[in-house]
Amino acid sequence: MSLGRIRRYLWEDCVKPLGSVIARRAHWQVVLGCIALAFLIAWLEYSVRMKMSLTVLYAIPISVMAWFVGSLAAFVLSILCLVLFAATEHLVGPAAAPIVLFFIGLTRITFYTFLSVVLARLNYLQHNLENLANARGVALAQEIAERERLEREMLNVSEREQRRIGRDLHDGLCQHLSATALAGYAHARSLESDNLPQALKARQIVNLIEDAIPLARAITKGLHPVEMRDDGLMQALEEYATATSNLFGIQCRFECHLPVLVPTPAKAAHLYRIVQEGVSNAIRHGKATQITILLEDTDTGLHLRISDNGRGFAQPLPERRGMGLEIMAARAKFMGGEFSFGSNKDGGAELICLVPELMDA
Repeated sequence: MSLGRIRRYLWEDCVKPLGSVIARRAHWQVVLGCIALAFLIAWLEYSVRMKMSLTVLYAIPISVMAWFVGSLAAFVLSILCLVLFAATEHLVGPAAAPIVLFFIGLTRITFYTFLSVVLARLNYLQHNLENLANARGVALAQEIAERERLEREMLNVSEREQRRIGRDLHDGLCQHLSATALAGYAHARSLESDNLPQALKARQIVNLIEDAIPLARAITKGLHPVEMRDDGLMQALEEYATATSNLFGIQCRFECHLPVLVPTPAKAAHLYRIVQEGVSNAIRHGKATQITILLEDTDTGLHLRISDNGRGFAQPLPERRGMGLEIMAARAKFMGGEFSFGSNKDGGAELICLVPELMDA
């Protein structure tokens, strides 16, 4: 066994467990234990004085006292150890010259004092470092939580603002266009009854206004797509897939084999926005002509997958994701879910969002 492994064994299996046991004791228990150990060393030294000196072992209780109690207590114990040493010298045989005992005692008290101060200071620095690390960890966790809260609030504010604009367009602009079309139609009928040539242009204006009404309603639907019902997400995704197919001339299909009910409107809105962003990326960047949106409720949670036959992702996958992927991942995270992306077996892109529980987002 190498010296390094022996040191690790002594530290991990002997010193650290013993230190943990001592650290859980009260200070008075540590003091009594160190004093008892000092007397035990003195007794052992008295018993084997003629064979070897054990005075160096006094450093053990002094070190323990300095580390777990403090330098002042360790200094007092050092004086006690010197007294025990002097008593042992006196009992075991002829005492050395006073000047020799004085220099021995001075040397030892200096060593013990230095040891006590250094160990007490190291213990203080270690505890300060641990407290600083813990405080920094708490501050970092609070900062991360605050940033996530702000990001979540920004998304929620954006979602609420889009819904408000959608309602305003539906209740204001769409109704205004409908009223304008009716007024124009009445005016065109009046011109036709008088056989005036301007009747044809009036009809054309009415047709343009009527064509603008479904466009305005489509914009309204995009801003406020999910109805406040448990099955609102399924209906919204079905309509979105149909509208995408008609608008871009591609095959966009929504699959939901069994009903998936999402009782939380905020969560349904996040899932819908993920689909919007994923389909938009597939069309704009992937040049896909076939897109499949799959929504299902599995044993592991709600499963949403968007796959296409486009260009897919470069291999290996990029370390830095685009803004669209970051937003989709953030929405999934806010719902307590996971988001992943990659290439499917046909070479196209595949986006997967898994939300384990139905919770408020």
